[in-house]
Amino acid sequence: PSSVAGGRALGAAFVGESTVAPVTLVEEADGWRIENDLVSVLVSGEGLIVSAVDKASGRETVAAGRAANLFQLHQDFPNMWDAWDIDRYYRNSVDDLTAVSSIEASLVNGVAQIVVVRPFSESTITQTIVLAPKSRTVLLRNDIDWHETEKLLKLAFPLDIQASHTEAETQFGYQARVTHTNTSWEAAKFETSMHRFVLVREQDFGAALVNDSIYGYDTTREVGEDGVTTTVRLSLLRAPRFPDPDTDHGPHEIEVGFVIGADAAIATAEGIRINSLPTVLRGAREVEPLVSVQGEGIVVSAVKLADDGSGDVIVRVYEALGRRAVGELSVGFDHREVREVSLIEDEIDDARTGGALRLRPFEVRTLRIVR
Repeated sequence: PSSVAGGRALGAAFVGESTVAPVTLVEEADGWRIENDLVSVLVSGEGLIVSAVDKASGRETVAAGRAANLFQLHQDFPNMWDAWDIDRYYRNSVDDLTAVSSIEASLVNGVAQIVVVRPFSESTITQTIVLAPKSRTVLLRNDIDWHETEKLLKLAFPLDIQASHTEAETQFGYQARVTHTNTSWEAAKFETSMHRFVLVREQDFGAALVNDSIYGYDTTREVGEDGVTTTVRLSLLRAPRFPDPDTDHGPHEIEVGFVIGADAAIATAEGIRINSLPTVLRGAREVEPLVSVQGEGIVVSAVKLADDGSGDVIVRVYEALGRRAVGELSVGFDHREVREVSLIEDEIDDARTGGALRLRPFEVRTLRIVR
């Protein structure tokens, strides 16, 4: 996949010596402060994120007096369909998992790492909090040894953001959902889904949560002395008894990114990055990409051979930001023609040809590159 601002698909580029400023890690009375050129984050002695400041705007992301990166454990007794349903009354009981058995902070090759071991009940979470240079994403690597029964594990982020909507990624673009519960319809949506990110924002500032493997979340709005805040909680693991009493028991690896100062473009790019990390190999030269795109908001979703066995290449692109986009598709190999086809690669009437792209909001376009 390419970045949301245009990029390269299936190519390689030279990685030289890094010249960016390293991350700093400073021990304070109540924990550690880790920061780079973009963000400053305070991690408490309990491994909780109690402050996350975007340096460019000076905005605090975590709600006052609250802590993000908070694991919460609920009782989970659905009325029916044990392994499939979550009933809203699970919220009647919750345990905040703040106890730690060990916590260590270090700098490794210019990257800050804080390793937190958090035992609870019959299970253990080993979490590594990571901040890299030039990144506004605090990466949370969770290794969970899960041995619970009829429990639901959440990861909470109370945000100092007055959001009227959340914006959760779908297959092509994102879906906006209101954060209020003013109607019974909205109150019934106490658990919703995303793909790679969920974004919470005001007009000029936002934060996002990106993930590599989990897709459920809930949202609540709270009114306090400092105004309206928005809490987003990711659903990490459940432990139903039916049809398998040992459902999901054992080790799990779940990566989550807390993106400080995000908009739709940043959330999309970070969601792609956490799911498609680059691989560094030793080689003699750069490898030109098969295709590349220019144009803000245009994302390469797929590059594949045509299903008809012709040897033609199929490229699928979409507009990711919910607005009209203009761009260009460039092809890095010999070809005769680029023309639009249907999603299932059938020919269409009045097909557009060439690499010029004009996309409507969230439009998906499939192109056949004729060899």
